[in-house]
Amino acid sequence: MSHSGSARIVGLRPLGAGAGQTARSVPVEAPVALEFNGIAYAVMMASPDDLEDFATGFAIAERLIGPADGLGEIQVSVVEAGIIVRANLAAASAERVFERARTRVAESSCGLCGVENLAALAQPLPPVAAPLTLDAPAIAAALDALPRHQSLGRATAATHAAALCAPDGTIRLVREDVGRHNALDKAIGARARGGLTEPLFALSTARCSYEIVEKAVVAGLGALVTISAPTSLAVERAGAAGLPLYVLARADGVMQVL
Repeated sequence: MSHSGSARIVGLRPLGAGAGQTARSVPVEAPVALEFNGIAYAVMMASPDDLEDFATGFAIAERLIGPADGLGEIQVSVVEAGIIVRANLAAASAERVFERARTRVAESSCGLCGVENLAALAQPLPPVAAPLTLDAPAIAAALDALPRHQSLGRATAATHAAALCAPDGTIRLVREDVGRHNALDKAIGARARGGLTEPLFALSTARCSYEIVEKAVVAGLGALVTISAPTSLAVERAGAAGLPLYVLARADGVMQVL
């Protein structure tokens, strides 16, 4: 199974009276196995690019490392069944990996699964140390600039993007993926690996679900902006952590969750 490149060309033929066929780009979706300290931790379906960022951001979201920490050397190996990303953690963090491996019930790229994770839902989030109060022009500026950073999205119209932005709306970095959670993990990982310490907010093309909220909080971001509406649990978790939420972000306006 080849996973080179982030998009492929497929042939399409219209149903009905139309004749002929056309071709278009579709995003590559590949199984990515994440291994920490030699322990298989998770298998995610993801776009096979920026995987060093992905592994770093995933480790931050799982609280294996801190929001400004890195993973050191990261090895990416393409195998017949998919891709394996290997990294090592410090001893203190490695114990968490061993414990999780012993108790893991299931894993899903769409959130938490399994009996063990019912307790995880009640785990308190760290309070947001420096919440950002955003204004409409800043959010509009980020929204306007985002498409220029979405090369995979323009080619396929089938991927999500996550941007990390300065308080004035200037985009610092963008990552794309077939999975909305993966895109944010990649952006968070890129921030840590790049040593960006300035206050930033996240702009996600996904809906505002609790997983996106939790990733933003754990990563130490100052606010979260999404183009879709929030879920009730997202609102509750963001409120408990003090994360400002801005939703239904469009060119003509945005709503702040109270």
